[in-house]
Amino acid sequence: MTWDPAPLPEVAALFSRVRAPWWIAGGHAIELAVGHAFRPHADVDVLLLRRDQAAVQEALRSWEWWAADPPGTLRPWRPGEVLPPGIDDVWCRPSASAPWRIQVMLDESEGNEWVSRRNADVRREIALFGTVSPDGVPYLAPEVQLFAKAAGTRPKDEQDFAAVLPVLDGPRRRWLAEALAKTYGEHPWLDRL
Repeated sequence: MTWDPAPLPEVAALFSRVRAPWWIAGGHAIELAVGHAFRPHADVDVLLLRRDQAAVQEALRSWEWWAADPPGTLRPWRPGEVLPPGIDDVWCRPSASAPWRIQVMLDESEGNEWVSRRNADVRREIALFGTVSPDGVPYLAPEVQLFAKAAGTRPKDEQDFAAVLPVLDGPRRRWLAEALAKTYGEHPWLDRL
């Protein structure tokens, strides 16, 4: 399965048509928080709340959508189909002959709060869930993105943690430390926060 990740300006232009909140996620979100690129990326992730999933299909009607159902297996995501919890990733491309360009991730929410899929006790006000780059690109708050990466840290996750740690202020560090402790008990990042 060939990937040719869309550049962030292209993603921002495409998703500007989405009538719901969305955020750049993954390693790109960390780089937006740091203010510069520092490693290669195999894909580009965009996060939406599950309740807003129809908005992305409406905004990019001509694109192909493939749901990871079960994870590791792709199947077409039909227009208007509601993806239930457990189907959290969707691969997107402009046509059947094009490479994959964007991965859309769906996350849970209740009212005005984001709710972690890993631990429903870990929540964040949606108003504080992300921020916006100087170029106007919304991205996931770095502490929330690090929490998502903390489940099974890979070398790139360690690199992202080390790069963004200097820009995390006290409240962001506290939120991340509390979320990690609540979810994992012990975690190697806790001592560094």
